[in-house]
Amino acid sequence: MDVEAVRALRGPQGQRLLAALAGYDPADELRLATRLRREYPPGLVAAALTQARLRQRAREKFGADADRMLFTPAGLEQATRKPVAEYRAGRYAAAGLARVVDLCCGIGGDLLAFVRAGLAVLGVDRDPVTAAVAAANAEALGLADRVEVRCAEVTEVDPAGYGAVFCDPARRDERGRVFDPEAYSPPWSYLLGLADRVPETAVKVAPGIPHELVPEGAEAEWISYRGEVKEAALWFGALASARRRATLLPGGHTLTERDLPEVTVGPPGRYLYEPDGAVIRAHLVGHVAAQVDGRLLDPTIAYVASDRLVPTPFATAYEVTDVLPFQLKRLRALLRERGVGVLTIKKRGSALEPDRLRRQLRLTGDSAAVLILTRVAGAPTALLARPASQTGRGGSGKPARAGPARRPLPGPGNEIAK
Repeated sequence: MDVEAVRALRGPQGQRLLAALAGYDPADELRLATRLRREYPPGLVAAALTQARLRQRAREKFGADADRMLFTPAGLEQATRKPVAEYRAGRYAAAGLARVVDLCCGIGGDLLAFVRAGLAVLGVDRDPVTAAVAAANAEALGLADRVEVRCAEVTEVDPAGYGAVFCDPARRDERGRVFDPEAYSPPWSYLLGLADRVPETAVKVAPGIPHELVPEGAEAEWISYRGEVKEAALWFGALASARRRATLLPGGHTLTERDLPEVTVGPPGRYLYEPDGAVIRAHLVGHVAAQVDGRLLDPTIAYVASDRLVPTPFATAYEVTDVLPFQLKRLRALLRERGVGVLTIKKRGSALEPDRLRRQLRLTGDSAAVLILTRVAGAPTALLARPASQTGRGGSGKPARAGPARRPLPGPGNEIAK
C-alpha cells in the first residue's frame, strides 16, 4: 500500500467499499473480489480487501475501533494493544501533562490513547504510508482536532514546547528482531538523550532489557496482559515513581520495588505460587513471597512455596498433592496410580524436555493434574499439583491428600500432555 491508496480508502468511494466489506469472510474472498471489481477500480478493491483482512486480525488488539481504522501489516504487528496504550496514557494524564510528542508513532495505537486521555499530540513517523495511516485513524475515530501527524525523521524533530515525550523505537530490521539497544531505530544513545532534553519522557523497550541498562533515576516497568509479558518501558522525570514496577492488565494491578523483604529458602508447602511473568522480569518475586507468607524453593528459581492460600493477583496458586525426587519410574507409577491422562507440565530450573517426558510417562486415564519440574535445595524435584482455585481454602499447612484430579486450566506457556 502507498500513500495514494491510503487517500483513496479515506475518500467517499473507498469508505463505501470498506463498508461493503464489513461482513468479510475469507472463504468468500474470490467471489466477493470478482463482484466488487465490476463496481470499483481493481487497485482499490485489492487495497480494501487487505484492510478487511487486517481489521479482522486487529480486533484482538483494538476491539471495535479496528472496524474503523486502517492498518499496514508491520504497523499492526508492532502496534501497542489498546488496553496497554490506555494504561500508559493514563500515567501521562495523571502527571498533569497536556501535550506530548509521540515519536515513531506507527499507525497510532499510543497516539489515539493519548488523545482520549485528554492530551494534545504530535505524532511523528518517518514512513510516509505509516504516517498517513496514523492521521487517517485519528480522523476516523473523531480525534483529529487534537492530533498533528508529521512525516519526518524523529531525530530531526525538536520536542521542545511539548511537555512530554513518548518514543517507541523500531526494534526490528530486515533480519528480524534486534536485541542490541544501540541497534534500535533511533538508537539507545539518542533515546537516553531525550530525557535530558524533555525530563518527562517514556521509552518503550524490549521486555528482555538487562537491568543494568536502566539509567539511574529511571523507572523500569514490565507489563503483562492476560498473563503474557507484552512490553517494558522506561519512565523518566516526574513520570518515574519507583525503580522497578510490574503491572498486570486488565485490572491495573501494580507491584513496585520497595525495601526488599528478607526472603528465606525452604521446602515445599501445601501451596506453590507461580509469579506472573512481569513480576519475574521486574525481579520482584521476593515481594510476592512476602505477600503470601512464603519462601523460595531455590534462591535462583521463581517458584514460591507457602503453607497458606493467600489471594494475590501477582501469582497463580497450585495446591501440592505430592513431592518426590525426580525419578521417571516413580513418577510414572504415581501418575498411573492416580489415573492421570491429561497433564499440564511446567518447569523452571529443569533441563527436561516436556515432549520427550510426555512420551516416556505413557499417560493413561481420565484424570488431570499439574506437574511442576524444578529444583529444591539444588536437587531435581517433581511436584504434583492442581490449581488452587479448584480446591478448598484450608490452611492446615499439611500437604493435601490427593483426590480425583480435575482438568487443569491451560495458561500461556503450559505444555499439555495426553
